[in-house]
Amino acid sequence: MIHSIRTTFTAAALAVLPLAALAELGPLVEPAELRAALDDSAPVVLDIQGEGAFEEGHVPGALNAPYGLFRGPSDNPGELVSEAHLTEVLRGLGIDAGDRVVVVHQGSNQTDFGAAARVYWTLKSSGVSPLAILNGGMNGWAEAGEKLAKGKAPSVSPSEITVSFSDKWLATRADVQAIVNGEEQAELIDARPEAFWKGDTKHGAAAMPGTLPQSRYFTHDRWFGQDEPARIKPELIRQLAAENGFEQGDKLVSFCNTGHWAATNWFALSEVAGIDGVRMYPESMVGWSNAGYEMANVPGLFRNMINKITGKY
Repeated sequence: MIHSIRTTFTAAALAVLPLAALAELGPLVEPAELRAALDDSAPVVLDIQGEGAFEEGHVPGALNAPYGLFRGPSDNPGELVSEAHLTEVLRGLGIDAGDRVVVVHQGSNQTDFGAAARVYWTLKSSGVSPLAILNGGMNGWAEAGEKLAKGKAPSVSPSEITVSFSDKWLATRADVQAIVNGEEQAELIDARPEAFWKGDTKHGAAAMPGTLPQSRYFTHDRWFGQDEPARIKPELIRQLAAENGFEQGDKLVSFCNTGHWAATNWFALSEVAGIDGVRMYPESMVGWSNAGYEMANVPGLFRNMINKITGKY
């Protein structure tokens, strides 16, 4: 099924790209590669901006699926949405399991990339493949001088996909508890800035500050270059993975506040560094703390308060 508008490009424009880039996109795609691919093979371009921003400018032929469609409720935003919901969303977009999908975000900063990574993770877990993220998002697309379309997304015929969510890249609350209890061996990686990990601050929806027991932090923004803070750097990812001991065969679980920043760490380690079996705990510290589970780095004031109520600390 063709979801994108095909635009004719000159042979000279295509010649600057290696054939491999046209044959297979992902996990990151640059603006020039996507432009060529739109003519070569018409991937599904899935723009996750809000409707207003989408109508102001998007990749020609793109479909619009705002990020909120892939997120949980306000009191636990990282919570997985149901298979029935994902089935309805993807059918409405006309997306089938075998479609090549490029996820496009705004491209404002490192945090913005996390939205694309979370949608990528959700689509991959839903059986959609192959996938890619447009590096730099819409801002990068515009800065590269590529054509912008305005207005609403094109209409598509519904697909017949039925989502069966894979747990291959998923760490559940029970999985994390098993790691904390020593029943399962894995390293818990906190994607949040150090102040969150140390318990100096917390997400507004979290019951208390702190982190998962036995975790270490590796902030999500380290994969991006200083000169272009909205663009992820594959060569930097491989360098930092090696320098920080992230290796093939490691069992890693990425988490943050709501499974947003954690998705960037998951994407970098799993999709770019190529480490098999990296998982993400989607509801992260909001879900964990609100459920009253054991935490580390909880400030004394909170420990005393919780001790009076539950006796847990």
